[in-house]
Amino acid sequence: MSIRARLTLWYAGILFISVLIITGLSYNEFTRERAKLIASNGQEEENDSWEDIAQIGLSCGLPAAAIGLAGGWWLMRKAMKPVTALTEAASRVNDRNLHQQLPRTGNGDELDRLTEVFNAMTARLDDSFNRIREFTLHASHELKTPLTVMHGELETALRDDATANRERLLSQLDEVQRLGKIVDALSLLTKADAGLITLKAEPVRLDELVREGFADAQILAQPHRIKTDLSRCEEASVSGDRHRLRQLLLNLTDNAVKYNQPDGSVTIDLHRNEKFAEFKITNTGAGIPPELQTRVFDRFFRCDSAHGNAVDGCGLGLSIAQWIVQAHKGEIQIASDAAKLTTVTVRLPLAGN
Repeated sequence: MSIRARLTLWYAGILFISVLIITGLSYNEFTRERAKLIASNGQEEENDSWEDIAQIGLSCGLPAAAIGLAGGWWLMRKAMKPVTALTEAASRVNDRNLHQQLPRTGNGDELDRLTEVFNAMTARLDDSFNRIREFTLHASHELKTPLTVMHGELETALRDDATANRERLLSQLDEVQRLGKIVDALSLLTKADAGLITLKAEPVRLDELVREGFADAQILAQPHRIKTDLSRCEEASVSGDRHRLRQLLLNLTDNAVKYNQPDGSVTIDLHRNEKFAEFKITNTGAGIPPELQTRVFDRFFRCDSAHGNAVDGCGLGLSIAQWIVQAHKGEIQIASDAAKLTTVTVRLPLAGN
């Protein structure tokens, strides 16, 4: 039950008790007056005091109670309106708009002071988030230079060295390249969180990108004996950034191949309806347990099967894919049956919608 309803019920109860008290006092007064009249006249009045009380209650009490209830409801609504506005404003707060202040009444009451405290709290949170983003950006920038140097030195050593240390150097080069990918992904996500990346808004033929992604899937799947199939590819145009949409499809295709099984399959499907282009990519793999499916878009999250199979990755691919989809005002979902099929579905609004 809402606070407004509870206050109204309390108000109605108090009003009812007040009417009862007034009725009782009126009855007492009428009884006394009647006793005085009997004592002075020596005979009992024919008029019954209860009739007078009932008449007063009907003519005055009921309208007063109705007016009191209506007025109380209006007062409660007016008093609770700032609370409703504050609740709606607070529900829109997230990590990207912490700098926005909640509206204050400015009258210095308890609710206004509560809003001031809430604004101070969100300001502290915003400062903390900014510090984290700045740290990640600076750390990514600082790590990139030594990684680039190490990468170059290892490649030079591989060219000059004989076969004795070649395998060790190749292993080190793989690790440096993996670190470089992690740094690049972290830098991208941090810049996206800070609003430092501007996406283009131009017509993009999504069906062309899907065909390119299917060609990539064939190349990636060949060493693992994975069958690829483009079941449907309807013509569809969306408004967005071609480079980022290409990155989205490549991330999802790469995941579908990596988290698969030998002699498995990858199926790609694109169709459109009146408002959306829907892209689906399905693979046969170990699947994702139901209790972990809500966390697949968390950064650095990899389910147990991914860790156990020593699959190359850092758990940022789906986070980047989610950011790209949301930046294009779309939706991304994942559904998985253990040891059967895993399907990623992306819906993007068609150009002009």
